Amino acid sequence: MKEKVVLAFSGGLDTSFCVKYLAEELGYEVYTAIANTGGFSREELKAIEKRAYELGAVSHATLDVTQEYYDKSIRYMVFGNVLRNGTYPISVSSERVFQAIAIINYAKSIGADCVAHGSTGAGNDQVRFDLTFEVLAPDIKIITPTRDLVLTREAEIEYLRNHGVEADYKKMEYSINKGLWGTSIGGKETLKSDQTLPEEAYPSQMTATGTETLTLDFEKGELAAVNGKPFGNKVDAIVKVEEIASQYAIGRDMHIGDTIIGIKGRVGFEAAAPILIINAHKMLEKHVLTKWQQYWKDQISTTYGMFLHEAQYLEPVMREMESYLETSQRNVTGRVIIELKPYHYTLVGVDSPFDLMKSDFGEYGEINKAWTAEDVKGFTRILGNQTKIYYSVQSKNEKQ
Repeated sequence: MKEKVVLAFSGGLDTSFCVKYLAEELGYEVYTAIANTGGFSREELKAIEKRAYELGAVSHATLDVTQEYYDKSIRYMVFGNVLRNGTYPISVSSERVFQAIAIINYAKSIGADCVAHGSTGAGNDQVRFDLTFEVLAPDIKIITPTRDLVLTREAEIEYLRNHGVEADYKKMEYSINKGLWGTSIGGKETLKSDQTLPEEAYPSQMTATGTETLTLDFEKGELAAVNGKPFGNKVDAIVKVEEIASQYAIGRDMHIGDTIIGIKGRVGFEAAAPILIINAHKMLEKHVLTKWQQYWKDQISTTYGMFLHEAQYLEPVMREMESYLETSQRNVTGRVIIELKPYHYTLVGVDSPFDLMKSDFGEYGEINKAWTAEDVKGFTRILGNQTKIYYSVQSKNEKQ
C-alpha cells in the first residue's frame, strides 16, 4: 500500500509542485488540506479544492481556523500593539502556526504516515511548520520537496509545464499569502535591497478618492464597533475595516528584518485593517494607561511579538504573557476617530470615559489647578538632587 501524506496546500506554486512531485515522483497517496485563516472567500476555496484534485490529490479538506486564530493570537497582538520592527503586523508569521496546528491535527485524525509543506530552505515558514509538527506529532515524518531539492520558482514552473499543468504562471511570479491579519507579497523585487514592489503586485488597488472619517470603538482592548455599528463577532469587524480602508491603499509597506535562520529578509505587505486597528488602539492606550503601565506592557509586547514571529507560540511562557496583556486592557475602552485619505491616514483623537487628560487637574501648557507654583519649585529641586550631586563631584575631580 502507498504511504499516506497530508500536504499543507494553498493552491500556489510551491504546493502545486508538491502535489505533483509527491504523487508522481515519490509515489505517495496525497491528501491535501488548506487551513483558512480568513484569507479566502468561498469561491476561492472551491477553486483551490478543484485545483488539488486536478493535480492528483486523492482527497482534499478545508479547515477553517479563522475564529481560533483571532481568539488565540490576533486579539493579543492588538492588546500588545505588535508590529515587528515597528512596521509589520506579523501577518503570515502568526497565522502559519495555526495553519500548522490544524494540518497536523488533521493528519493524525486520518492516520497519515507523513505530513508535507512547500516551504523553501531560505525562509521562516519552514521552521514554523517543522517545529509545530515535531512538537505535536514527533512520530509523523515531515517531507519538504521544495526545500530538499533547492528549487527556484522558475524550476517549479518548468516542472509543472512539463507535466501538462495549466496555470497563470505570470501571476505565480509573486508569492502572495493572504489572511485575516494582512497579506504578504514576495517577488523578484523583494530579493534586492534597492527595489520595491510595483503597484500592480498588490492584490488591493486604490479605488477611493477624497477623504473619509472612520471611527473605531474598543471595549477592553477589543474592536467592538466600526462607524458606530456594533460587531459581536470581532472577525467581522476586522473584515469591515479592511473593506473600507483597503480602498485607499492604506497599510502598504516593506518589512525588512532578521529571519529565524539568521539572514536578513524583505517582504512587501498590505494590511489596512491591522495597521489602523493597532495604531488606533495604541493611541487610545496613551490616553487611558499610566506611564508605567505603558512602559511594562511595551516590554512584554515586544517579547511576545518576537516569540510569535520566531515560531515559539507553543512555548508555555506565551500563555503567561497573554494573561498580562489581557489584564492590561481593563480600561482600554473608547472611540478613536481616524481620517482616511489615499495612501495614508490621520489619527484625529479619542473619546473615552477612562481618559486621563482630566482638565480639573490641569491643562497641559496652559494652567495648573491641582498644585501651586511653589509645589513645582520644591519638586524640581528634589528631582534634580542626584544629578546636581554627580556634576558637583565631577567638577571637583576635574580640578584636581
